[in-house]
Amino acid sequence: MGYTRHLRLALMTSVFVAAPLFAAPAFAQQNSADQAANVDDVVVTARRREETLKDVPVAVTAVTSERLEQTGAADITTLQQQTPNATVQVARGSNSTLTSFIRGVGQQDPLWGFEPGVGLYIDDVYVARPQGAVLDVFDIARLEVLRGPQGTLYGRNTIGGAIKYVTKRLSQEQEATLKAAYGSYNQIDLIASGSTPLNDTLRIGGAIARYTRDGYGTNLNTGAEHYDKDVTAARASVEWTPSDSLFFRLAGDLTEDNSNARHGSRMLAPTLDNVYDTRAGIGDEGYVRTRGLSLTGEWTVSDAITLKSITAYRDGDTKGDGIDFDGLPQPILDIPGYYGDSQLTQEFQLLFQGSRWQGVAGVFYMDAMAKGAFDTVVGNAGITTYTGGKVDTKSFAVFADFNYDVTDQLSVSLGGRWTQDKKSVTQLRQVYLGLRSPYFHNPNAIPVGAPSTNYSNSDTYSEFTPRVSASYKFTPELTGYASYGRGFKSGGFDMRGDASLYPETVNGYQPELVDTYEIGLKGSLLDRRVNFATAFFKSDYKNQQITSQFFIPPTSVVSFVDNAGSSEIWGWELEASARITNNFVPRLTLGYLDAKFNDFVTFNPLTGKRENLADQRHFQNTPDWTGAVALPYSIDLGARGSLVFTPTASYRGATQMFETPIPILDQGAYWLYDATLLWTAPDSRYRVSLAGRNLGDERYRAGGYNFPGALTGDSVVAFYGAPRTVTLTLTASF
Repeated sequence: MGYTRHLRLALMTSVFVAAPLFAAPAFAQQNSADQAANVDDVVVTARRREETLKDVPVAVTAVTSERLEQTGAADITTLQQQTPNATVQVARGSNSTLTSFIRGVGQQDPLWGFEPGVGLYIDDVYVARPQGAVLDVFDIARLEVLRGPQGTLYGRNTIGGAIKYVTKRLSQEQEATLKAAYGSYNQIDLIASGSTPLNDTLRIGGAIARYTRDGYGTNLNTGAEHYDKDVTAARASVEWTPSDSLFFRLAGDLTEDNSNARHGSRMLAPTLDNVYDTRAGIGDEGYVRTRGLSLTGEWTVSDAITLKSITAYRDGDTKGDGIDFDGLPQPILDIPGYYGDSQLTQEFQLLFQGSRWQGVAGVFYMDAMAKGAFDTVVGNAGITTYTGGKVDTKSFAVFADFNYDVTDQLSVSLGGRWTQDKKSVTQLRQVYLGLRSPYFHNPNAIPVGAPSTNYSNSDTYSEFTPRVSASYKFTPELTGYASYGRGFKSGGFDMRGDASLYPETVNGYQPELVDTYEIGLKGSLLDRRVNFATAFFKSDYKNQQITSQFFIPPTSVVSFVDNAGSSEIWGWELEASARITNNFVPRLTLGYLDAKFNDFVTFNPLTGKRENLADQRHFQNTPDWTGAVALPYSIDLGARGSLVFTPTASYRGATQMFETPIPILDQGAYWLYDATLLWTAPDSRYRVSLAGRNLGDERYRAGGYNFPGALTGDSVVAFYGAPRTVTLTLTASF
């Protein structure tokens, strides 16, 4: 074990040293269809202001709409294959709930009231809810992934990083785009987008998308398909520029997902040959709706000062007939449930721009509500446990970040954010005799004793999260940086908590903190034919909020959320590309993580004591190595247009589903192979692409549940990534 680890570290170091000699960064890559692009053309808003990516002392991956098209990307889970040290995938038992981890930090559990460790933003609007967050990529300018804690400018719950979904601004000219796709499993995608100026100052535009696909598997008990897709999504915006100094944008979006809920594949007998098939008794129906409305205003007061306001409201609902944990027709372990949430956010920013200094300062406010309920039906015992509750969150923050150019080569940055969250909670947990509770259509259920949990409580959490960095331009094309940043994830209350077994649950759990130290180097070599970005980092992770779930016969599944862990995470990242010829621009992404618990002190329901289990626990959703190689090759066809062929291979090391090793569920290392052929007409008005995903037809697990035992019907189930698919897409622009 030690020999392997040291060998890998030696390999990592040698690659780090050698990388600048032959590589160039994915974020700075020259698009094969546009060789004129270079590192200085890539502009991001990682620090809440527009900057060239080369000059930002932050580890950022930026994936443009062109690159998304070249790689056949369908939704934001493509970031898992294009970003080092990242997990971005569909959560277990769902079609559109997001599970995301960056550098070992995240949150798998999508229960209401829990906070993610990776923040999601749509055009600078924070999205508090993971349900409905597997966003399809349409009408998009780019995706940005900020790795490491972003507590200064993005605040709470960005201790692992942030994902930014940036939509397109409306064109000054009238334009329209129609896209149609047909693919495996009768996939049919129809997308229409466009915009038009109403006068010299007012523009209106929007997009609508319809996605349908048959299921990868079938419920052999009911005949229903699952792993299917039935999604309608729409966006609309109005942009008004009454003068050169004023800009306003009103934008709305709506997504309805009527896809059937995904079922797990049983890992213990009785099993099925097709991992996408099931014999579940419930869980065929699913419904997720999300919608949002935002108003952004910008006033350029002078060349030095700009004022910005972002007002937004979002809400969502998740309904259906539940999740069948056992995958069998009988109600052995069934979980019917629903979720709902809403949020109102307001942010004011003051942006500064001087000859040698730049910065942003502001305030942020959020008023959010999350609620939900579910039954845990244990059919073999004839018992149901109802769990329901609501969490109200009020968050307030003030922040500032300033950058000063000490010399033409040396720049320093200093920032900080003070955040205060107040959470108020109500929770009820009641055991019933019967299958389902009165809350889920069984009025004859009989309560067993008093509720095991029935309380209301509130708590306030506050933290100051600083960030400091220094960057130095060794040459106009090569910049190094060193930084320190702190991240803060709010505390809260376990909405599954059973106070009869764990009385401390009514007190909630405290915030997490991550302190990250990072050094990096990014830039261009060999007349910008070779570009690269690489970084080493170390994170000290404290008060980790860890969910442990157990089945306590004959009652129910019970949950314990503790500030159980403290850990140390070391890592390295490389994004690179090299223009071998004007037609051949290979890209390389590599990531390495060494994450280890120093402490893992949690309640053991078998002994009734708190114990340190650090030597028996490992990080979930955190492979040691991640990597990808893309080999885009372009061919100029003259009057017939151009072709770009992009084969891609991505690697993901072995991962655990939970902190406790479960060999039957945990996923070993695997490769995925994709390829896309894209033809573009000479005037760029027409494009045709043929994209193949998972061409090796790899079966890889992306989530699971683990409740073995006779009473629970050996409910050990796994959820799998998509099989091999091929999609033909036609696009016309006018």
